[in-house]
Amino acid sequence: MAVLKKAGREEVIRQLLWAYPDAGCALHFNSIFQLLVSVVLSAQTTDKSVNEVTPGLFERAPDARTMAALPTEEIQEMIRRIGMYRTKAANVSKLSRILADTYGGNVPQDYDRLVELPGVGRKTANVVLSVAFGEQRIAVDTHVFRLANRTGLTQETDVLKTELALMKAIPKQHWTAMHHALIFHGRQVCSAKKPRCEECCIRGACLRNGL
Repeated sequence: MAVLKKAGREEVIRQLLWAYPDAGCALHFNSIFQLLVSVVLSAQTTDKSVNEVTPGLFERAPDARTMAALPTEEIQEMIRRIGMYRTKAANVSKLSRILADTYGGNVPQDYDRLVELPGVGRKTANVVLSVAFGEQRIAVDTHVFRLANRTGLTQETDVLKTELALMKAIPKQHWTAMHHALIFHGRQVCSAKKPRCEECCIRGACLRNGL
């Protein structure tokens, strides 16, 4: 499939921003640390599932120091309903200790330092920098990857190339808003198996429809 020309890209961006003006992070958190933990837990798991386990976890350990003091087995028990809970519990425990010991319990506003934390990859770091610190970022999750390449905003085969292509295709001032709009559109309309193209606000520009 070809890539949308400039006019098509602009139409997709305009329509999605118009359709989802209030799109934002669906995870529930009360601090930057809690956001970081929630995003780590959300890997290959729905935000809804994460939001079901984090209230109890954050009540027990609301910050890095108290989380670092918990036995990993206790963290496992509190998040066992989500996928890969053992690995995620170990990562949350380790990153909490690093934050407590190295950063005074604070989450660094630095991409390179974030991705050094256990369980924190490019997507997680971009989400934290965007949502917590207000930086313009594009975090490519499964929804963003699917929609970007399905619609013709990009035509790439992996996540990193898709992110870099989107950074060129979308004006920087819209990176964060488009990240959230693509996620919302992927959840509500452009699903993986049964996209509802007849209801789609960008059907006139989307290359999937051959228009």
